[in-house]
Amino acid sequence: MNSLSNRRVLLGITGGIAAYKSAELTRLLVKAGAEVRVVMTHAATQFITALTLQALSGNRVHTELLDAEAEAGMGHIELARWPDLILIAPSSANFIAKLADGKADDILSTLVLATKAPIAIAPAMNQGMWANAATQQNLGILAARGMKIFGPASGEQACGDVGLGRMLEPSEIAALSADMFDAGLLAGLRIAITAGPTQETIDPVRYISNRSSGKMAYALAIEAAASGAQVTLISGPVALATPERVKRIDVVSAQQMLAASLDAAAQCDIFIGVAAVADYRPAQIETQKIKKGAATMTLELVKNPDIIATIAALEKRPFTVGFAAETIDIERHGADKLQRKRLDLLFANDANETLGSDNTSATALWPQGSLSLGPASKRRVAVQMLELLRQQYDLKNGQA
Repeated sequence: MNSLSNRRVLLGITGGIAAYKSAELTRLLVKAGAEVRVVMTHAATQFITALTLQALSGNRVHTELLDAEAEAGMGHIELARWPDLILIAPSSANFIAKLADGKADDILSTLVLATKAPIAIAPAMNQGMWANAATQQNLGILAARGMKIFGPASGEQACGDVGLGRMLEPSEIAALSADMFDAGLLAGLRIAITAGPTQETIDPVRYISNRSSGKMAYALAIEAAASGAQVTLISGPVALATPERVKRIDVVSAQQMLAASLDAAAQCDIFIGVAAVADYRPAQIETQKIKKGAATMTLELVKNPDIIATIAALEKRPFTVGFAAETIDIERHGADKLQRKRLDLLFANDANETLGSDNTSATALWPQGSLSLGPASKRRVAVQMLELLRQQYDLKNGQA
């Protein structure tokens, strides 16, 4: 079910004994890599608690149409814009009738009317209610509007009857939900990316840094997330917004970035070191501002940790990708860095052309070959980089 990776699923739960299965469904969707938000009707809360669904989804559960905690009390409109899929499981006969009539008298039915996302329902009801002509007519109306109908199954029901009307099992519903999406290039992969510069403090008002804008790393994060990867972005100080569907960890110094990178490397499949980490930091940080005095000043510096080399040297290391921003002999210096730091893949570019720019070109280098990428926008080159990265990752892991 890799196609659910990094997808946003809004799970609607209506009143019915099958609501107890929604807990397992939530768990399966989250396990498949989806971000899940749960919306419950008041009747649903009589069968399963909101607290249970909140614990399983990791997100607040919504039960009220007008939310006093949301801006202007219109949280339902924000929710309607959020999902890639609205999945209603279980969907009672009453709720199906409500949808067919176009009613919007609670938060879930309102979301259905307000959203542009695809909608799927998993009916659950007594076999007699399922067979009733009104229910079948209502289902026909919903299907004609483009809603997907998952099930129901046949079997013994809570009331003792036997027949059609049982909600499909959570594993079946999760699989059908996954089938509604195409698996992206990087679906199911966990990727950590370092971004931007680091700042190494001299005193309370001064620091050592460099000119990195973070644009290349953020472009990679955007495209990787769009391709289905679960992305962690470890970012130095930049003036860029956090990309959607990306977990961002803000750091300042090289030592902070190393600590965050080691944590991420233990949980990721691919580590991409794009950040322009300061090579040195002051040996001593002054607690007060250094006053201007003599015509010259000597500042003692010590070497910072080499983050990408540290990750590549781990016993259980992820697939490790480096970047080299050079000003002369770009390919030669890049090839040397690739070999010396034992990287799986490296992208070398001209720092004079790429720093701060929205465009770039690069030479991809790996132990068995090389390839020129660009010139093009950083977003376009990011796509090319990720396509090559996927190819090399599969070759290393015997999946090609």
